[in-house]
Amino acid sequence: MKRTHLPLNALRVLDAAARHLSFTRAADELAVTPAAVGQQIRALEETLGVVLFRRTAKGLELTPEGGAGLEALRRGFLEFEEAVRAMQSGQTSKTLTIAAPRDFTAKWLAARLAAYGQTDPELRFKLVAADEGLDFTEANLDLAICLAADKGEHEGVAIGDTDYVTVATAEGAGHRIGWPGAPASEQDLLLTVADAGLAIDAAAAGFGQATVPGLLAEADIATGRVIEQARAPGSKSYWLIAPVPQWRQKKVKALVAALTGA
Repeated sequence: MKRTHLPLNALRVLDAAARHLSFTRAADELAVTPAAVGQQIRALEETLGVVLFRRTAKGLELTPEGGAGLEALRRGFLEFEEAVRAMQSGQTSKTLTIAAPRDFTAKWLAARLAAYGQTDPELRFKLVAADEGLDFTEANLDLAICLAADKGEHEGVAIGDTDYVTVATAEGAGHRIGWPGAPASEQDLLLTVADAGLAIDAAAAGFGQATVPGLLAEADIATGRVIEQARAPGSKSYWLIAPVPQWRQKKVKALVAALTGA
């Protein structure tokens, strides 16, 4: 019999019925009806071409054919359980691999991961740069952070709002600092940099004013390194995202809760 055609559900019913020698008690264990157990056993008998049980005056009796494979069957189920535990072992790991834009890591994420890491000395983090078309499986990621209009095809939750702020020093207002994705006009750019984090640093250095996601500028505004000149809603925000299997992991849920304050 081909492996893809193994009647695994019926074999699980056979195991339960053989242990209890009762379709009723097997049904209770499996949370089905006794009739469903009987149907599964009859279907398995037809598939295998043997009789597995007989009813006698003393009750249900397993035939020699039915008992012949039970030991191997139960070993097989134990192997299945071991395989499942092995596949789930990564969920017990306390190492989290996170992809995020470099500027987001520097301006917002790193400090919060450091604080979260202090809650459990076994926590470990691996940070990688988020690239376009990031493959969670290929990169072995637990979570990714991206600047986007929505969560896309994955599960996700937004961090903060969509506000963009224009920041500068008191002396640096006037010229604009550009970066890829900046919503501001490309005119009168004194400087163009690689990302919003560098734009904030350039504004703090006095190059001019930069319009960046408000979340990234929070710390620099709070310390007075730059001054908020204007604020307006944008079309994008930062999202924590992951495919469903990763999103459901306990360690990912805990991290998302910590980062969002949930």
